[in-house]
Amino acid sequence: MADVVATSQPRPRSRAHTESVARRRRDDRWIGSTALFAALLTLPLAQSSWHGSEVAAVLAVAATALLAGERWAIAVVAVAELLLAPSVAAHTFLGGLALWPGRIASLVALIAIVPGLLALRRAAATLVIVTGRTRSRAMCRRFQIGLVIVGVLAMLVPLL
Repeated sequence: MADVVATSQPRPRSRAHTESVARRRRDDRWIGSTALFAALLTLPLAQSSWHGSEVAAVLAVAATALLAGERWAIAVVAVAELLLAPSVAAHTFLGGLALWPGRIASLVALIAIVPGLLALRRAAATLVIVTGRTRSRAMCRRFQIGLVIVGVLAMLVPLL
């Protein structure tokens, strides 16, 4: 009976695993806070012909979920930032905003979007899990290529 009790106890986690989990949580907090900051900067810049306000609202909700500890939200944050970045860049550099404070706010928002875009690989792995597919290296790679294609299309649409 003592053998059964001894084997049913959970094994203690290694130090490397504990540090990895702590680093991931710290990265999630950083990505979530910068995404929320970017969303709050782009929401007031909304115009009727610009889809940025809807995407910024989705980004704000996803960033809040990520800050609350929901790991699936990294996928939504990355996709929202992927769709928001080209339109914010177009308004920043192509003169969509007439006033300098608006351009400065959109430039700061564009800089705040970068950490979420750098987490695109993690977002692809999370999207594989969220869609119910078997997580493999090849499947994660396919989703990552799909996200890059979505980003390229999102960059080309504002230029048309």
